[in-house]
Amino acid sequence: MADAEPAPGPSPDGIPLAVMERIRKRGGSATIYDIAELAGVSPSTVSRALSTPGRISQKTEARIRDAAARLNFRANPMARALNTGRSHTIALVVADITNPVVFGIVRGAEQAASAAGYTLVVAESQESDVAEAETIERLLPSVDGLILATTRLGDDALAAVAARKPMVLINRAVTGVDSILPDVDHGVGQLMTHLSGLGHRSIAYVSGPETSWISGRRWERMLEHAEGLGIALVEIGPVAPTIEGGRDAIRRVRAARVSAVVAFNDLIAIGLMQAAAESGVIVPRDLSVTGFDDIFGSELVVPALTTVRSQLELAGRRAADNVLAHLAADPAAAVDGGLLQTELVIRASTGAASS
Repeated sequence: MADAEPAPGPSPDGIPLAVMERIRKRGGSATIYDIAELAGVSPSTVSRALSTPGRISQKTEARIRDAAARLNFRANPMARALNTGRSHTIALVVADITNPVVFGIVRGAEQAASAAGYTLVVAESQESDVAEAETIERLLPSVDGLILATTRLGDDALAAVAARKPMVLINRAVTGVDSILPDVDHGVGQLMTHLSGLGHRSIAYVSGPETSWISGRRWERMLEHAEGLGIALVEIGPVAPTIEGGRDAIRRVRAARVSAVVAFNDLIAIGLMQAAAESGVIVPRDLSVTGFDDIFGSELVVPALTTVRSQLELAGRRAADNVLAHLAADPAAAVDGGLLQTELVIRASTGAASS
C-alpha cells in the first residue's frame, strides 16, 4: 500500500498552507473561518472578538486579532451590519459632483469619517429634486447616516428623511434638522461695501437654482445692503449653477445696464466673463464680475475672479462629526461652532465703475 500523502505544513510565516490556498482561491480574501483555524478557536469566538470587543478574555482576543492581522483580514461592512445593525458607512449626497465646490466638502467629510472608522460614499442628484429623493431612498437601507450638501429637496421631505436616519445639511436650514451654515451676511456685506467703494451704483445678482436655499439668502442680504448703500439692485435668474448658465445670462446682464454683477457661484461668474469677452465687454473696465465659494481655478481665470470664500472643507468635516455624534447617541458631542466664516477675496475681476 502506498504511503499516505503528508498533510500540507505551515508556510514560512506560520500560516498553514491549506489556509493560504483557500484564501488564494477566493481571490485573497480571508474569512473568520481562516482566522479561527489560525488562532485555534471557534468561528463564533472570532465573530464575538471582532464585532464586540471585551466579550472574551483579553489573551484570546489578542490572539484572534493577531491572526486577523497576519491574514490581512478586512471585515465586510454589509456582513457586520447584519450583526450590529450598523454598516459604518455615511453617505454624502451632492447636487453636482463635477462642481469644484464639492471637492473641499468631500475631503473634510472623508477625513472625519475615516478617523472614526467609517466609510464615506458620495452620490449626486444632478440638480434634480426627484433624482435626489430616489438616490436617498436607495442609500438609506445601507448607510448609518447622511450628509446633504446643496440639497434641492423641500423642507417637509428633508424633515421626513431626518426622522429615519441621522442627517446633517450643508448650506440649508430646516427647523429641527442639524445644519452647517456659512455667515452669509458677513461675506455679502464685505462684497457690497467693496463694490460701493469702487463707485458702482447699479448691480445685478445672477441667482442660482430656484430651489437653492443659499441663493435666496444671498439675495435677501444683498437687498438689505443695497438699500443701506443707496445702490440700485436687480435680480437675473434663476440660472443653472454652471459655466454655461453664466454664458446664457450675459445678454440679460448687458440689457440691465449695470456696472457690476454678482454671480451665485464662481462657475456662473466664469461663464459670464467668458461670454463678456466674446461680446466685446472688457472685465473689469466695462463690467465688474464677482462670485461665491472661491473654488479651485477662480484665481487661474483671466482676469482672476473676486469672490467670497467659504470654509468648504471645514463644513464637510463638521457635518460628518455631527452625524457621528448622533450615531454615538451623544448629541452633546455635536460640533456647534456657529456660522462658518466667509471672507471676500479681492482679485482683478473688479475695478472702478466707468464714468
